[in-house]
Amino acid sequence: MERIIMYPGETKEDAVDLKDIQSQLITAVNWNVLVLGSGGREHALAWKIAQSEKVSKVYIAPGNAGTASVGQNVVINIADFQAVKDVVLKYYINLVVVGPEQPLVDGIVDFFKADEDLRDVKIIGPDRVGAQLEGSKAFAKKFMERYGIPTAKCFTVTSSNLDEGLNYLTTLEPPYVLKADGLAAGKGVLILDAIADAQNELKEMLSGKFGAASAKVVIEQFLKGIEVSMFVLTDGENYVILPEAKDYKRIGDGDTGLNTGGMGAVSPVPFVTPDFVKKVEDRIIKPTIEGLKKEKIDYKGFIFLGLMNCGGDPYVIEYNVRMGDPETEGVMTRIDSDFAELLDKCAQGKLKEAHYKVNPDTSVTVMLVSGGYPEAYKKGMKITGLEDVCPCCIVAHAGTKLDGNDVVTSGGRVIAVTAHGKNIEEAREKAYNNAKKIVFEGKNYRHDIGLDLMKYNA
Repeated sequence: MERIIMYPGETKEDAVDLKDIQSQLITAVNWNVLVLGSGGREHALAWKIAQSEKVSKVYIAPGNAGTASVGQNVVINIADFQAVKDVVLKYYINLVVVGPEQPLVDGIVDFFKADEDLRDVKIIGPDRVGAQLEGSKAFAKKFMERYGIPTAKCFTVTSSNLDEGLNYLTTLEPPYVLKADGLAAGKGVLILDAIADAQNELKEMLSGKFGAASAKVVIEQFLKGIEVSMFVLTDGENYVILPEAKDYKRIGDGDTGLNTGGMGAVSPVPFVTPDFVKKVEDRIIKPTIEGLKKEKIDYKGFIFLGLMNCGGDPYVIEYNVRMGDPETEGVMTRIDSDFAELLDKCAQGKLKEAHYKVNPDTSVTVMLVSGGYPEAYKKGMKITGLEDVCPCCIVAHAGTKLDGNDVVTSGGRVIAVTAHGKNIEEAREKAYNNAKKIVFEGKNYRHDIGLDLMKYNA
């Protein structure tokens, strides 16, 4: 039977016959790359990958109004792995880069490995077991305990041992940290000052406050210090440390208000000294990769280390199995080598052969968000002024879409503006001057990104 792939609006003549596609994939001279996701992280990844002379074309699924300027958007549901397969075959994709965590936790890498048509297609991301480092807080904590990786002490609670959990809270000093075990769209972590509030919230979480994600809750000791995000790309044997960043989670200046997905970022981070990096390598990165090898976990992708710098010593707050957002928007601008080649070598297990270079400049990223975010906000607000932004800035779309010829808002975090400078002050000035040029109803942003780090440069 003839098997073809057709998309809405195409005729049969436009469609692709799948016969012999595998051989075309293998013999392609230049690479076609598919980036999965629709946010600022994915726009930044696609923007950087498209710069490679070895890349013929970048496809982004489903993408946004910004990604359409660096590649071709393909509107599919990336939770539908069969739809992803169809795109890979239709467009002769050589390399797939998975942006968000959910497809990894759901086993997209395992799907590729098990499919006869896909098993030779390179994909960046861990398998389902490895993705549990982000998909299950309890799994991650036990992994760290097994390999002596420094982290806060903790206790895991379900409805069956609720009383023990309530008692464990009384042994801790405030504030109290409660983490939903599963993925909760970045909203599953609570930090509470009063023991009564912590005990009540623990009960509510176990009763379904965050759905199935909080059927199990990890109670954690609060670590005092300053946070930093470090990123590792590993092929399971070798690794490259990508530029670090500090992001800003609270909605308001001075770290006030509700937590968000991230309001901005700075890279590099002044307190991340060579001595600190060595501690991270020796105490965290190397034991993590050795642990993955020992447990025979197939891991070819990013490890995002959410760290707390406690008096110069690094502790792991959390693992993520993909790049961060909005950190990626700044980190990608600081990589001066062929990022697509780096990913390709990683997927092949040949990362030690890759060339890698980092720009020493400072990047500052400012996130423009919808009014009301992170709570209720309007969508469909027309965005103007994008063409007025200086070429010295990189604009990554996070929550946008095309409405005819107009770019409109489609999410809470809308646009990330990144600028470079010789120091934080210079980069901040460029980023904020250009962020002001972009206009949409209800636009909001923090005004203090990077200010807390300028003391280190004084």
